[in-house]
Amino acid sequence: MATQKKIPLRKCVATGEMFPKKEMIRIVRSKEGEVTVDLTGKKSGRGAYVSKTIEAVNQAKKKNSLSNHLEASIPEEIYDELIVIIEREKLK
Repeated sequence: MATQKKIPLRKCVATGEMFPKKEMIRIVRSKEGEVTVDLTGKKSGRGAYVSKTIEAVNQAKKKNSLSNHLEASIPEEIYDELIVIIEREKLK
């Protein structure tokens, strides 16, 4: 019998739900304090995960949960970029 590979789960900072890592978008704060969207999931720094839904992004923005989690201020462009990524994935 083949052993089942463990799927890494991550918690959405907006909704608090657990999802497989691949279904989430990672936002990273580097040591220098720069906040970026990490599509590879491999950048070093403090990471936070958001579900790939526009509702989750808006909720994170409203609750300020990303900036609380990353302990950094989140530029407006980050939220815009997240929405663009989600919209693009829906078209695939």
